[in-house]
Amino acid sequence: MITGKNFIGYTASANTSTPFLSTIPGSGNTATPCSFYEATAAEINAAATLAGQAFTIYRQKSPAQKIDFLETIAAIITAQKDELVAMAMHETHLPKPRLDGEVQRTINQIKLFAGFLQEGSWVKAIIDTAQPDRAPLPKPDIRQMQIGIGPVGVFGASNFPFAFSVAGGDTISALAAGCTVVCKAHPGHPATSEMVASIILEAAKTTDMPDGVFSLLQARQNQASIQLVSHPAIKAIGFTGSLTGGKALFDAAAKREEPIPVYAEMGSVNPVFILPEIIQQQPDTLAAKLAASNLLSAGQFCTNPGIIVSIEGPATHQFSQHFSLCIQNAGADDMLTSGIANNYYKHIQQLQQSPLVTALAQGKINDGVLQATPYLFTVSAKTALAQPTLLEEVFGPSSIHIMAANEAELYAVATQLSGQLTTSLWGTETDLAANALLVQILELKAGRIIFNNVPTGVEVTHAMVHGGPYPATTDSKTTSVGTNAIYRFTRAVCYQNCPQHLLPQALQNNNQQQLWRLVNGAYSNDSIE
Repeated sequence: MITGKNFIGYTASANTSTPFLSTIPGSGNTATPCSFYEATAAEINAAATLAGQAFTIYRQKSPAQKIDFLETIAAIITAQKDELVAMAMHETHLPKPRLDGEVQRTINQIKLFAGFLQEGSWVKAIIDTAQPDRAPLPKPDIRQMQIGIGPVGVFGASNFPFAFSVAGGDTISALAAGCTVVCKAHPGHPATSEMVASIILEAAKTTDMPDGVFSLLQARQNQASIQLVSHPAIKAIGFTGSLTGGKALFDAAAKREEPIPVYAEMGSVNPVFILPEIIQQQPDTLAAKLAASNLLSAGQFCTNPGIIVSIEGPATHQFSQHFSLCIQNAGADDMLTSGIANNYYKHIQQLQQSPLVTALAQGKINDGVLQATPYLFTVSAKTALAQPTLLEEVFGPSSIHIMAANEAELYAVATQLSGQLTTSLWGTETDLAANALLVQILELKAGRIIFNNVPTGVEVTHAMVHGGPYPATTDSKTTSVGTNAIYRFTRAVCYQNCPQHLLPQALQNNNQQQLWRLVNGAYSNDSIE
């Protein structure tokens, strides 16, 4: 049963006098019969304080205990999948197949981190043994490993009610690192968020985790987010959302007496570069694939291909004509919130009013308050280079085809790009061999370079990088997807001349877990004699 309350650890709390409702997108009707209670300053303080207290206990839990916790979360989500999807459909209007896939991705992601803990080498153990006879001075015994940084504040995303929300990658990677979590639910799906939070808390109780290992705060007001980021018990932030929201949290964290890292995944236009030979060979096929990617879920993916760049010519015009046909045949699709829909149409209006931009195609007119009509625009590379705002994100089912007069202009567009989550490069073997320099340029612009495929779809694997230079994220060295996401919430600790019985197990001479460790400069999973 949905209560609408905040969860301060295991305790439900509803101290506010200003509750809010979960509304069905575009209708104004309520999604649940209950109201949701805006977290008060006292409740935010209580959740963060309890997380700090629980951290001292949780960080000492064994890998096996943490694995049990994560696997129990996955098992309960699996058992309640149908109920979770039904509620998310009700709150977000996202289609069932999309949500079914997202829940399974969330389950797989949790299991991936459980397996990562089981293997154990994530601690990055480094051991340099002592050399007491070294001249002119003895060399001390020095050992290093990663430990959890402390309580983490997590902000759920609007467009992914499962994979980037309450039990998403930020929460799970933080728990895997040994950190406690205070999660602020997204107001676009508060009931779904409560259901998932209840699952995490049920798993925590079942596996004997400390009260405060996880808390959920419901809030619509920006001040609640700033209060959470500013609380001294919180040691890091995970965020998925807009550039405006991520930058506000980043700035608030920087103003603290003890500044903390904010790992915000924000805006990206995910530019696509199509090279000459492949567009000559497959103009219609490429157009159909990229149009489908752009239209997917009303363009509400952070990896939506918003810019396409190619060199002008007959094949490029054929590509544009077929892409235009795909857009014209596309219906308007539901957007997640009124804010997202309003922002989309504001950007579309700006493009329509620009004398330098040409509208090539428009999809079917929206017949609902929150439905987005697809658009395709085109502009010359010379104009795009002179008007950098044209290279900014429009969150929704629209794209701009940039026509370069020659290879030099195509390279210039790539060079001028700001930071991106992805860039895509389509080319034959001949194209790619002739454009190795372009790959080198794109390496400096994005966290992931995709060859001959669309950017939508982020595989949850060990090697994935879902990040990139600013403004894609606030820290280009990290990822929010894949097992390396754990290192956002850890730090290295070095132990010098520490007695064996005081060392963490991963650094002791007796390598019981057979972890791969860097010992005196060489990797080994043997014990040290």
